[in-house]
Amino acid sequence: MRCESVSLQLAEIADGLNRLPLDAERHVESCLRCQAELVQYRRLLRALTSLRGHYLAPDDGLLEDILAALRPPATVHRLHRRSRKAAYLGGIAAAATAGAAGAIVIASRLAARQSLAS
Repeated sequence: MRCESVSLQLAEIADGLNRLPLDAERHVESCLRCQAELVQYRRLLRALTSLRGHYLAPDDGLLEDILAALRPPATVHRLHRRSRKAAYLGGIAAAATAGAAGAIVIASRLAARQSLAS
């Protein structure tokens, strides 16, 4: 048995509720590396268990600090009615141009296919 195959199972048995298969258990009994890894898992589990009842109260200004960090650095300006109309017209013109260009491409391909077929 190799350490790599046993190391994936060591975290599962750290709490003592589960057991390793017999061949893996024999390997851990004779391998110092796997024993040390199991000790580390058990130490981590004890530390996490001790933190279970702890509660950290946030600072009073924490929410304001977070919101300030999330705000965009630039200011947002509303578009005036004329600017909005110009933007709409520009979008419509761009869409119409793209549609016309697509129609020209499709028509030229159809014409090329018809000339090849005849």
